[in-house]
Amino acid sequence: MTNIVELYVKDTFVKELTNGYPLILKDAVEIPEVSIAEGTIVRLVNKQGQYIATGYYGVQNKGIGWVLTRKEKSQIDVKFFAKKIREAAEKRADFYASEDTTAFRIFNGEGDGIGGLTIDIFNGFYMVSWYSEGIYSFREDVYTALAEVVNARGVYEKKRFNVNGQYVEQDDYVSGEVGEFPLIIQENGMNFAVDLNDGAMTGIFLDQRNVRKALRDNYSLDKTVLNTFSYTGAFSVAAALGGAVSTTSVDLAKRSLPKTIEQFAVNGIDYESQDIKVMNVFDYFSYAARHGLQFDVVVLDPPSFARTKKMTFSTAKDYPKLLKDAIAITADKGVIIASTNNASFNMKKFKTFIDKAFKDSNKRYKILEQHQLPEDFRTPHNYPEFDYLKVVFIQVM
Repeated sequence: MTNIVELYVKDTFVKELTNGYPLILKDAVEIPEVSIAEGTIVRLVNKQGQYIATGYYGVQNKGIGWVLTRKEKSQIDVKFFAKKIREAAEKRADFYASEDTTAFRIFNGEGDGIGGLTIDIFNGFYMVSWYSEGIYSFREDVYTALAEVVNARGVYEKKRFNVNGQYVEQDDYVSGEVGEFPLIIQENGMNFAVDLNDGAMTGIFLDQRNVRKALRDNYSLDKTVLNTFSYTGAFSVAAALGGAVSTTSVDLAKRSLPKTIEQFAVNGIDYESQDIKVMNVFDYFSYAARHGLQFDVVVLDPPSFARTKKMTFSTAKDYPKLLKDAIAITADKGVIIASTNNASFNMKKFKTFIDKAFKDSNKRYKILEQHQLPEDFRTPHNYPEFDYLKVVFIQVM
């Protein structure tokens, strides 16, 4: 990349960018009249022309790009990317050495120094996800660098960005061995079936690894467990392996049924002994309340935003209502695992949702434990807003 554009940083944003803030906000810089191509290297300077940082132009969510380095002489090339990936992989040495976990994140975007790029490993196969057209323009250099650092069985990619107003979300084989899917990975000794070539998702959310382990090890034995927005049933598998009396998995997507059956099967669990329902979670809450159903453990991990024919749901607005519905069918001394990956609010705000729901339900509660992103999902120091995951284990009193 030889095309470099100089951008002036507004005075109010200079200190933050100098101190390590990784995202280039649209409001932070003076945008020139001419359009800037995605993937253009940008040199950030203050009004006096003094160097601040080097980044790339790539529109993603709230930003127009990411800082790559604060060393003025750094070249953004294969060597640069190889160094970043190598440093990230070395920080995951314990994961690479693990005998019972074969899927984890080896590169977490801005937390490892390149916003807009994540790399996950699934039993020797690598999945590279690109979150802007800008970072995708560095594709060849990144793949050359990755090949220098890791010995991959095969490489797949997911493109997750806007092109000409259309949201692109597709996956492709890149190199190496062509995977046979489903691929079986291990996570803390549990088996999960994943598909790296089947749309936006893989079948497992790696950021919930510690939460699944806690559910299996500490909250499932002899319990009835309800898993809402269950996707492929990973929490249900963890509960069943932890000794749950029964699991109920509820998700509106029709494909959740065969996918959940598959996850039970690869763990040697008789899926017919488990309850799998394809229906709207809110309708299920009504059904459960009408029939007097009570659960010892309820898992709430909704999408940040969802729309059905009958309703729209937003975690930022509707989580207290969702939690109230869950409280109504949770047994006394039961536990609700409340989770959200909505990055627009922090843990403190999330806890106000919890407090409101319990007050409105005239119930008391006790927070037993809480989780945010696991150790392989590194985030920038001093900027907690990039730690999007919030999970709270709540006991209903």
